[in-house]
Order: sequence, then C-alpha cells, then structure tokens
Amino acid sequence: MRLRFLALVCVSASLAGACGLVPQGGGSERRTVTVWLMKDSASREFIDRFTEDFESAHGDLDLDIRIQEWTGIGEKVHAKLDARAGEEGANGPDVIEVGNTQVPQYVAGGGLLDLTLESMRDWGMRDWLPGLAEPGQQSSTQYGIPWYAANRVVIYRKDLFAEAGVTGVPKTQDEWLAVTEKLDGDGRQGIYLAGQDWYTLSGFIWEEGGELAEQRGGSWYGTLDTPAALRGMDFYRRLQALGDGPVDADEEHPPQAGVFADGRVAQIVAVPGLARAIVERNPDLKGKLGFFPVPGRSADKPGAVFTGGSDLVVPRNTDQREAAVAVVEALAGEKWNTELARTMNYVPNKTTLADAVAGEEGVAAMAAGAARGRATPSSPEWANVEADNPIKEYMTKVLTGADPATEARRASQRITEALTVSVS
Repeated sequence: MRLRFLALVCVSASLAGACGLVPQGGGSERRTVTVWLMKDSASREFIDRFTEDFESAHGDLDLDIRIQEWTGIGEKVHAKLDARAGEEGANGPDVIEVGNTQVPQYVAGGGLLDLTLESMRDWGMRDWLPGLAEPGQQSSTQYGIPWYAANRVVIYRKDLFAEAGVTGVPKTQDEWLAVTEKLDGDGRQGIYLAGQDWYTLSGFIWEEGGELAEQRGGSWYGTLDTPAALRGMDFYRRLQALGDGPVDADEEHPPQAGVFADGRVAQIVAVPGLARAIVERNPDLKGKLGFFPVPGRSADKPGAVFTGGSDLVVPRNTDQREAAVAVVEALAGEKWNTELARTMNYVPNKTTLADAVAGEEGVAAMAAGAARGRATPSSPEWANVEADNPIKEYMTKVLTGADPATEARRASQRITEALTVSVS
C-alpha cells in the first residue's frame, strides 16, 4: 500500500550514487520495473491510468505490472525473496503487493528492503492506518508500506429498524445491545452473528484493551485468558444471543450474505462490499440497506476492528532499487491512493484521506472504523494459529455454556504452542 522519486534519489545518502540514472536529455537507456499486484486489488482501468501517468513522469522507466493469484502466493513470494540479487534479472519482482498480515513472515526471512527513512521523511507515516502500518514494522524498522484497507462495519435493514421503532443507529456498545434486543423478535433476528466469527471477536477484545497474543522476552504467548480479553468474549456472547447464528460455524458457513438476503435479519457485521451480493440475491432490498461503524465503549469513537488490506514491499534483491521506491511512492501517495479508494471502494492508507470516500455511505462507515483498526499479532508464525484455529473452538465452547476462563486458558496455551518455533 505507497510513493516520490527525484527528491528521494538525490537527497538520500544511501541512494546518492543513483542521481546519474535520472534522464538528462533523452539518451538514457530505458529500464523496466516489475510490479506484482494481486488479483482484483485494482481494476484494469486503474492500472492502465497509473502506468501511463508513472511512465510519463519517469521517462526512463517502463512498468511491467503482473497480476498474481492469492492461492499459493506465500511460497511464490518466499522463492523470489530468497533468490540471490540479480539472479532473477528482469523477471524478478521489484515491488510486491502482500496482505498486511503476511508482512511479518517475509520480514523474518530478511528479504525485504528497509523503507524507514522514506516513511519518516517523505511519506507521512504518522498518519497511516495502524492496522496496515503496524504489521509492516519490525523493531521500529518499516518494511511494509500501507496501500489500502478494508474492515467490517454493521450492515443493517433500514426498514426493519423502522418497523421496530428504532430511529437512529447505536453509537456505543450498550446502545447496540439495547437496539439489537429491541429488534430481536416478531419474526426478526436482531443480528445474525455466527459463533466462530473470530475477526469480529478480535475487535471486541481490542476494544477492551486485550490482545490475542503478546510478545514477552522474545517469545509469543496466547492471551485470551486475560480479564480484558474475557470481557471482549462476554460482549460477543451477549450480542450473538440476539439472533439465530450457528454457534459452531463461521460467517461463511453458510455465507451470511445469503442468510441476510433471504431472511428477516436486521444486522450483520461485514465489509460493506457484501451489500452488493445481498442486493443481487434479493433485489427487493435495494435502497433498504444502511451502514454504521462497529460501536465502541464510548460514543466519541468507533469500536476497534480487524483491518484487512495490503502493503507494498520491495525485495532486497531487486536490481532496480531506486525505481522500485519510486513506484511505491506513487502508488501509496495521496493522488493515486485516493484514486484507488474511490475506484475500488477501499479505505485510503491514511486517516487524513478519509474525506476522499465520504460520499459513499458504506465506505465512509468503513473509513471511520479504520482509524481504530488493528491486525493480527505480528508473529511470523501466526499462520500456524489460523491453520488449526483454537479461537473458533474456544468461542463455540463458551457459547454452548462452558466456563469462559477455563476454555480461554486452554485456547491461549494452544496459541502459545502454535507460535513457538522449535529448534531441532
């Protein structure tokens, strides 16, 4: 998820020798910068416009943007990062889009370029969304540059709110519970919340000041059993009970868009883009859907949410370092970042750019929540947790009556084991 070339090249001591690469009068040899972007992250029209603009501004550079599939991308990126400098030649990527929560595993391998100087001096890192910026940082060094974000909001039925006499959207968790209880009944579900929607639970835990896991003394430990994390789970339990969501499945089993479209469900927690699928399935709902940020403990700010999205990284083994930095600067800069957000209904990478999407209700609600966005723990081993997710099992057990503290300790131990790297 980033941007700016001539000033960077000529003032950075580490790049001082590259100023001679800037074309002075048309005789320079053109160079190609290879960029990997993920499928559906940007439209073809956006990519074409960006390419034309970038190549016009950088007369000696050609962009080769290659679209990648998410399936199997981890192994493919690792292979490129592990290659010796220059070994891949023009075929190796110089800039790579990666999922924000994937950055720690690539940092651990030592294959990413340090972009801290540019981030602090030129790119306004203080305004970046924390859910994108924090996973891209390791030991105060910035490797991943925020590109775009998406996070959950509450999608609601305006007609069912009116039917129940609810005239406004809730701003606090207490109001949310009260409104949802009023909506639940008379053939309506107050909310459809699957029992294993652990991304939504994560936001409730963070809102209470808890964590999924913490690093202490160089090791990672599961922390679902802390008082704050238990309060987050208790709020989830109370909210989930005000509907008929299955306690032993996540939001994709069955897909909650279908449940919402086909039934009298007043609310779901989802990314706003899901509204399109809902209306496609049930055209009668066109114009009846609204959006609001996930409420927090107090009315002055939305609740914490999980932030998904992408960062941009530069491999250390690139042989087009200065040009790659220029591409990152352009993609993540204000002009093209806001263009991407408007085109794709994303949240821009900075809190200061939220007004760029204020005209679309769902994206505006998402942008408001993104300011409180977080990502999963930045351990490179976090994928091990999600592979056999103990958080889901923990949630089901609590929702079916098991003792929360006991089950939280068991789940925390499993998280600790999954994050522990054994040395043979």
